Amino acid sequence: MARKRNPQLVQNVHFTGIADKGRSVGRDAEGRVIFAEGPVPGDEADVLVTGKKKGFMMGVPQHYHRYSEARTEPFCQHYESCGGCHWQQLSYEAQAFHKQKVVEDALTRIGKVEVEDMRPILKAEKTRYYRNKLEFSFSNRRWLSREEIESGVSNLENVLGFHRAGAFDKVVDISHCWLQEEPSNALRNGIKRIALEQGLSFHDNRVHAGFLRQVMFRITSLGEVLVLVSFYKNDQKKIRPFLDAILEEFPQAATLCYAINTKYNDYLFDQDMITYAGKGYVEEQLGHVRFKVGPKSFFQTNTYQARVLYDVVEEFAALSGEENVYDLYAGIGSIALYLARGCRQVVGIEEIPEAIEDARENAALNGITNAVFYAGDVKDVLSPEFAEKHGKPGLLVTDPPRAGMHPRAVEWLLHLESPRIVYVSCNPATQARDLSMLAEKYRVLKCQPVDMFPHTHHIENVALLELR
Repeated sequence: MARKRNPQLVQNVHFTGIADKGRSVGRDAEGRVIFAEGPVPGDEADVLVTGKKKGFMMGVPQHYHRYSEARTEPFCQHYESCGGCHWQQLSYEAQAFHKQKVVEDALTRIGKVEVEDMRPILKAEKTRYYRNKLEFSFSNRRWLSREEIESGVSNLENVLGFHRAGAFDKVVDISHCWLQEEPSNALRNGIKRIALEQGLSFHDNRVHAGFLRQVMFRITSLGEVLVLVSFYKNDQKKIRPFLDAILEEFPQAATLCYAINTKYNDYLFDQDMITYAGKGYVEEQLGHVRFKVGPKSFFQTNTYQARVLYDVVEEFAALSGEENVYDLYAGIGSIALYLARGCRQVVGIEEIPEAIEDARENAALNGITNAVFYAGDVKDVLSPEFAEKHGKPGLLVTDPPRAGMHPRAVEWLLHLESPRIVYVSCNPATQARDLSMLAEKYRVLKCQPVDMFPHTHHIENVALLELR
C-alpha cells in the first residue's frame, strides 16, 4: 500500500511577476520556481504545494510575511468570487510594468529574439467600462463561497452572471460589473427581473434543461445597443412576451436578436441569429472607419484601445500609397480597412466565411474599393498562384489567434519575402516562437506592447520586421 505524502510547505517565496490565469510567479530561497493565485509581485509568502511539474511547482498561499507596496483595494464587490479581473488587487501602474516585462521576457529571454527598439507599453486610458461586448449566463445554481458552503446555504437559486472558472454548472450572480458602460448593468438586472416575474426557468447545465441560457450585450462607443438572448427551446409563447417586455423597458436597444441553442455547449456563433426588433446590427466607429457589427461579428472588444493598436500598425506600416498589402487572419477586415486609405491594394485572408462577408459589407459602407477578401485558412490560401494573381506584397500584416501561425504559414512568409512584416499578437509566447522562425530572413526593428485588457494578464504586442 502506497504511503500518503504529507503536503509540502515552501517557506518565504518571493513573488516577482505575473503569469497566466491570474497567477503570480516567484522563487524560494533555493531558487525553485512556484506559481500561486492570490499573491502579487512584491509579496512574500509561505506556499502550500498542490502540484509539481518539470521545472516548477503550483501552490496556494498560506501565510504572508510581507505585502507588496503595489497592492491596492479591489474596486469590484464580486472580485474574489468572479475571477474575471485577476489583477484588481495590483495597481494599474504595476500591472503595466509587469506586462511590459512579460513581453520582453517572452521575446528576448525565452525566444532569443533580438529587438532593436523595444518601446514602453501603451497603457489604457480607460481601465474600467472598456469592453463593448459581454456575455452573461443564466443558471439555476449559484456559485457559493467557502463560507456560504460551510454555513449550509443552498445554491439552488436563479442567477444571471459569469461562470466561475472550473465551475461549468454554477454561475456567480453579478449585480454590478465594471467592464461595460451602461446600460449594461441596467439591462442585465432588468432582464433577470423580467425573467423572474414571468416565471421562466433558468438553465441547468447538469441535466441540460431550463429555458433561458445566455444574454449578450454589444454597446458601442456611439451609444448603440444590441441585445442577443439565447433560449434552450423555440417556445414562441414564452419568447415573445419576454422579448416584448425587454423592448418596453429598454427602448434604447437598436437591435434585439435571439437564438435557439439546444446543444450541450454554450457556443452560440454556429447558430442562426433571428432579429426580433431593430436593424439587426449596431454601428461602431474605429478611427476613420465605420463598422456594422452584428450579433456574430468578430470585432475588437475594446474599441478605445483598438484605435491605439491600429494606429501603431499604421505607423509601423509607413505606407506610401503604392504598396500591395496582405492582411492575414483578417477577421472582419478591421486592420485591412484601416490601412486601405494609405496603400494601392489590400488583400485580406480569413478562415471564417461570415467574417469575410462582414469585411466586404464594411468595405462597401466606407466606400473602400481597393480591398479584396478571401475565405480560407492562411496556410492553405497562400500559394505561388495566389501571389502571382495578387502580386508580391510590399507589406504583410499578420494578426493570428493565440496559438500563433501554423508552421506552414510561416514558411509561406519566408517564401514571399515581403520587404516588411507587421506582426500583431495577443500572445507574446507564440509570437516569440514565430519570430524565431522568421529570423532566418528577417530582423525585428521594433516592438510596441499595447494593454487592451486592464486587470487581466492579457497583452498585445506589435512587431515590425524587415527583410535582411
